[in-house]
Amino acid sequence: MSEYHTPVLLDESISALVTNPSGIYADVTFGGGGHTAEILSRLNDDGHVIAFDRDSDAIENRIDDPRLILVRSDFRFIHNHILNLAHEYSETDKALGRKLQAGLDGVLADLGVSSHQFDTADRGFSFRYDAPLDMRMNREGGITAADVVMNYPQEDLERILRIYGEVENSRRIAQLIVSARDKGPVTTTGQLDAAMAPALPKFAEHKFLAKVYQALRIEVNHEMRSLEKFLEGAVDALHEDGRLVVITYHSLEDRMVKNFIKAGNAEGKEEKDVFGVVSAPLKAVNRKPVLPQESEIASNTRARSAKLRVAEKKSVR
Repeated sequence: MSEYHTPVLLDESISALVTNPSGIYADVTFGGGGHTAEILSRLNDDGHVIAFDRDSDAIENRIDDPRLILVRSDFRFIHNHILNLAHEYSETDKALGRKLQAGLDGVLADLGVSSHQFDTADRGFSFRYDAPLDMRMNREGGITAADVVMNYPQEDLERILRIYGEVENSRRIAQLIVSARDKGPVTTTGQLDAAMAPALPKFAEHKFLAKVYQALRIEVNHEMRSLEKFLEGAVDALHEDGRLVVITYHSLEDRMVKNFIKAGNAEGKEEKDVFGVVSAPLKAVNRKPVLPQESEIASNTRARSAKLRVAEKKSVR
């Protein structure tokens, strides 16, 4: 599993998540199974993990443990799946069915792209390889990054580069892409990099390309919309005092998670009841995000931008 993906903030996230060894938890980004395996190691025979992933490569990492339920799905549908599983197990395993009906003890999300996805050339996630511009986390449907690059109007390319990648000269990059595709296909990472070459900074080329590729990946996989729907569904799936643990890797994700914990919505708009109390369903457990130790960053450079936020579902009493 470590060859597939090295889990980030492993001890910190699972220590924050698992409060009941007999509980039922969801790992909604299964990937290589590292976080799930650590959760299972801290549960007794009555505990369970429901793991989600939409990537068929990740599903092949299934852990042979009767306490694991693996679901191939986008994590935005977490609440629907928990409801369906509660109904299913109420017929076959009444104890588990009752626990599912009562709600989850905790939900973990490790956002972003796995090491496997980055390191598999034909997935098209990385500019390190000359490969087809794919970037789909679920390769069985949906548009590819090549579809975006070849078909989006210039103003839409500029918008996603500016918003999702925070690319400084997004207009210039969009113009270069459109100019290149008018002359021929821009359907590989190499062709895209060549199209943007006139505008790439001399001393920060890799950092700049990372922003562009991030923007395209977010658009292809509808990541921000999926994250918002996931946060809403996770709250519904948790029981009172259940915990939400989220690891983010860029400012857009972290801002949305922070806003949702604060106000119960992606925009962070606080709504107060008649007593002036903010009506958000969650309360923050850690006021500031937990960051990886320097030793972890040294051994796993992809941890350097990680931030861990923990929240607890409020009691309605």
